[in-house]
Amino acid sequence: MTTDITEITVIGDDDTGLVANVTSLLFERGINIEDLDQAVRDGVFRMYLAVDTSEMVCTEETLRQDLNDLGDDLGLDVQVRFPADRETQQIAVLVTKESHCLEALFEAWANDELGADIGVVIGNHDDLQPLAEHYDVPFHDIGDEGGQQNEDELLELLADYDVDLIVLARYMRILSPNVVFRYEDRIINVHPSLLPAFPGAEAYRQAIEEGVRVAGVTAHYVTTDLDQGPIISQRAFDVPDDADLDEMKRRGQPLEADALLEAVKLHLNGDISVHRGRTSVRENATQYQLGLPEEIDEFTPDRPVDGIGSVVAKDR
Repeated sequence: MTTDITEITVIGDDDTGLVANVTSLLFERGINIEDLDQAVRDGVFRMYLAVDTSEMVCTEETLRQDLNDLGDDLGLDVQVRFPADRETQQIAVLVTKESHCLEALFEAWANDELGADIGVVIGNHDDLQPLAEHYDVPFHDIGDEGGQQNEDELLELLADYDVDLIVLARYMRILSPNVVFRYEDRIINVHPSLLPAFPGAEAYRQAIEEGVRVAGVTAHYVTTDLDQGPIISQRAFDVPDDADLDEMKRRGQPLEADALLEAVKLHLNGDISVHRGRTSVRENATQYQLGLPEEIDEFTPDRPVDGIGSVVAKDR
């Protein structure tokens, strides 16, 4: 696939003929489709296309308008992102009440380590508004008194701020397919366990109750299946015999922030790709090992391994 691709996302109610209508429009304008993925969840249709527009027979403005007109006719929401649209990426950070991940993101942003802008912080409570204001970043509370999110307002804000990447910095609400489908592979979450172990709520408590000796955290892309998206980075820590919930959080929260920040940087740098639910480092990307640091090899035995018995038998 070419690097300078144009991304098209189509969202709407499921119906027949949607794929054919969109692909026919692209074909007529000399646009080559390099990747196409579609899904339906809870009656919501989503189609993602990666296309090569380098030889198309119309302007970018015309293509965008034609796709929007088609969307209006079919009752679809069509988003088009040309390569130039992604030169300065905009991040929206979604938060609830825990500050450690947001703090790490702000510090990296202030030190010019992200290569992107944190354009907005959106919460389902207003507890972290002072932290956003400290960094002069707009804050919007989309939660009701019980913290239930208003997804229509969320989508409006994401569109208003022209968001490229959504980061869930310990955001304690589940996003519906209506949101996830619009930002496929552009939503990163951090979960306080070594997924796929202990998905869902109270992961640290689950780990204590199951008596694990090693726990950890996972930064991953968000999909419509809770805590099952492609894993980007993980961190592990030892669990003492007497560890309680407070101790688990004390050990885990710094790693949550670290893993999330690393995942965000890898995404923004274009160093990782997703294929069939698994992340990998792109060819010619910066040297990186997805997983534990190389230093851990010093403490990991490299023998014995299976197969030695057969070698001994041949020598007899």
